[in-house]
Amino acid sequence: MQQKIIILDFGSQTTQLIGRRLRELDTFCEILPYNKFPENDPSVIGVILSGSPYSVYDPTAFKPDLSVIRGRYPLLGICYGAQYMAQTYGGKVEPAGLREYGRANLSRFDHDNPLFKGISDNSQVWMSHGDTITALPSDFKCIASTAKVEYAAYQIDGEKTWGVQFHPEAFHSTEGLQLLKNFAVDICGSRQDWSPASFVETTVAELKQQLGDDRVVLGLSGGVDSSVAAVLLNRAIGDRLTCIFVNHGLLRKNEFENVMKDYECLGLNVVGVDASPLFMGRLAGVTDPEQKRKIIGKGFIEVFDREAEKITDAKWLAQGTIYPDRIESLNITGKVIKSHHNVGGLPEKMKLKLCEPLKWLFKDEVRRVGRQLGMPEHLITRHPFPGPGLGVRILGDITPEKVAILQEADDIFISGLRNWKGEDGKSLYDSVWQAGVILLPVQSVGVMGDERTYEQAVALRAVVSTDAMSADWAHLPYDFLAQVSNDIINHVKGINRVCYDISSKPPATIEWE
Repeated sequence: MQQKIIILDFGSQTTQLIGRRLRELDTFCEILPYNKFPENDPSVIGVILSGSPYSVYDPTAFKPDLSVIRGRYPLLGICYGAQYMAQTYGGKVEPAGLREYGRANLSRFDHDNPLFKGISDNSQVWMSHGDTITALPSDFKCIASTAKVEYAAYQIDGEKTWGVQFHPEAFHSTEGLQLLKNFAVDICGSRQDWSPASFVETTVAELKQQLGDDRVVLGLSGGVDSSVAAVLLNRAIGDRLTCIFVNHGLLRKNEFENVMKDYECLGLNVVGVDASPLFMGRLAGVTDPEQKRKIIGKGFIEVFDREAEKITDAKWLAQGTIYPDRIESLNITGKVIKSHHNVGGLPEKMKLKLCEPLKWLFKDEVRRVGRQLGMPEHLITRHPFPGPGLGVRILGDITPEKVAILQEADDIFISGLRNWKGEDGKSLYDSVWQAGVILLPVQSVGVMGDERTYEQAVALRAVVSTDAMSADWAHLPYDFLAQVSNDIINHVKGINRVCYDISSKPPATIEWE
């Protein structure tokens, strides 16, 4: 039986990062809403309570009943989770005065406590809270402090229950992974048996059982997620899988033809469908980002349904949906961050049943599974590309003319990243997590050939990341940016200004829409 740690989500931006860090420890985890704990699941070996944007005193704050958890499972509360337990059981939580945000150091901690095994003196941690614990319940003992936070961590006497007011999942907590390992492995007893090999073996067996002798259609996008999903399904059901690659008119330059060639080496049955007139017609005049995504999502499903009718006995629609897609589409606060084409646009009544073999994986885990499956490296290392394509990189309304301009600019940028070598000898493309060009809904004055111009502006976007849940802007060489800017302005008619986006996620997102 697959062990798992349950992460109860209170709406923190870093909840997914907790899960991602546990996966680094080869420990399976599942993120669930704060009030959806599975009481009778024998595979659960521990529980983590996430942070939250709310104060414990906020009338709309999430306040679950922990009686079915506390004392039954090892329990770790992070930030809000720690404060909620302290306040619930008789302690005191008060506003911190100034928000405690940023790096701090553990000025003291209990070296003998199992949660701090292997942690160095003065270890750096990451704080992010507006409230702070000012008094602990009588049966809680303080096990760590910083210069400004007296109760940085605690344990309940006689219980495997801990709370920390810092974020061990954040990369700025330099030994946060060690702390999480102490909890997951030493305290919860994780066997650390979550691996690409075990995932492939288990998933192929599950797909065989789930799909039986049914036929499946899968929507290929050309990206790593759908490609890995296709190879997994092909291994499970062989020629009963038909892959459909849809050209919605918003792909990169020559992408439709290039991707079709890429799939030849995988032995997949792929049908190419040019549905660009349908999408471009429905998107005409639409400017709202969410509406764009939903139009494209609905169009995908309609095309799949239509093509599926040509395939005898097709009963399933497979997609390369990954774990962040499902969580980020609707977080626990009820606020949509953004809709993804493979979850946000599904109609209530779909003719095909849904199959999502990668729904538990983070992006880098998908790549590890691809390598386990023996897929070509150029398919595995391909940058993520949004399902709605250039439709969410054209701010404002979409026209064929704008698509053509953006395709040319994007091609220059991506080709430049592939051809330019960094100091480590790697291409800039391989050093960047994701990159693209955004066509801005503004025009700017310029001078070209002694003549005044009034043309479009574009923004270059390139980020570094490990999982897309957080990202920093890529510090690309100035010489490279100068060359790309010059090439775009000189070769793409209609653009006279190039900017570079230096926003990180959070607070920004990777895509602009």
